[in-house]
Amino acid sequence: MNPDKLFTLAEANALIPQLELTMERMQRISIKVREDIEALTRERGERTGAELSMQQLLRVKPSLRARFEELAQAVQDIEKYGCSFKGLELGLVDFPAQLGDEVVELCWQYGEKEIAFYHRREEGFAGRQLLKPQQRKPQYYQ
Repeated sequence: MNPDKLFTLAEANALIPQLELTMERMQRISIKVREDIEALTRERGERTGAELSMQQLLRVKPSLRARFEELAQAVQDIEKYGCSFKGLELGLVDFPAQLGDEVVELCWQYGEKEIAFYHRREEGFAGRQLLKPQQRKPQYYQ
């Protein structure tokens, strides 16, 4: 990842189709991991998978290693563009961008068709603000 890369809104929006595919793949893998952990938990008679460390999980269910590696590769696939993967649960990706005289993060959430929000770097998702219409400059195709 290039820490100095700043995206334009158009550049960030152009990545959304690829990010959607990657995030969808990650969501599917995550569901399978949770199902495997729940099955393992039931087999062991435990209440939650949280009782097992990562090493214990991989020792008793080695097939999870490939899934964890797939998830790690997907994160790398996202971050190779210069954006930041912020979490699978909400499906968040941030793009550093210049907004006025400030460097902010354009904030995309899985399911959104274009970037409509940003936040200051120190605020994170909780500080998301709507981009003003003149900042968004939507493109319409005929």
